[in-house]
Amino acid sequence: MNPLELECRWNFADADFDADDDLVTLGADLEPATIVGAYAQGVFPMGLGEGGGEPLGWWSPLERGVLRRGDFHVSRSLRRSSRTMEVSVDTAFDDVVAGCAEPSRDGAWITPAVASAYGALHRLGVAHSIEVRQDGELVGGLYGLALGGLFAGESKFHVATDASKVALWALSEIVFAEPGPRLIDVQWRTDHLASLGVTTMERPAYRDAVAHLVASPPIAGLVPGARVPLGNR
Repeated sequence: MNPLELECRWNFADADFDADDDLVTLGADLEPATIVGAYAQGVFPMGLGEGGGEPLGWWSPLERGVLRRGDFHVSRSLRRSSRTMEVSVDTAFDDVVAGCAEPSRDGAWITPAVASAYGALHRLGVAHSIEVRQDGELVGGLYGLALGGLFAGESKFHVATDASKVALWALSEIVFAEPGPRLIDVQWRTDHLASLGVTTMERPAYRDAVAHLVASPPIAGLVPGARVPLGNR
């Protein structure tokens, strides 16, 4: 299905994109059409309350963290760590979301409602996960939305050293395997993400890019059950 054909009853184009704030509006809901419609306008949901609870905020960072083609940095230590790991696509979506939602994590924000909403998007073929396993056990991963040539990352986790980095590396291999407009959105650039090659785009430039990205051909490598080889390990 084309996710952009989902009918959103909220008009995120009317959000306050002129605000000198990452938060651009409040309210709405977590229906699949709402989330897809928001992402098509460069907006994503995250609750303002404790643990990501209500009120529901919608965010469009002034400086958006992005990973561009050719920018992912593979250190020697990451390459060594990856040799004991196997990577797959969409084999344990709910388990990856649960790992990301672990309440003991600093800044935990994924509520049961958020997990349910992205689970619905996964069943529609819009949300995807990358799993990292070591000796058959899930030790890390990430999940997010794919709209055309855009992969909008929501969250990642690890219980083994470098496992979430391996997940992002694998995602970059998938997304940038094809020519054409492609971008990975990571919401905010942190020092950790910057060390992996993440840079920023100002809000207007990001929103302009998204308009082209979501109209681009979909990312072909996001095939359920696919194994992801990481080159030159």
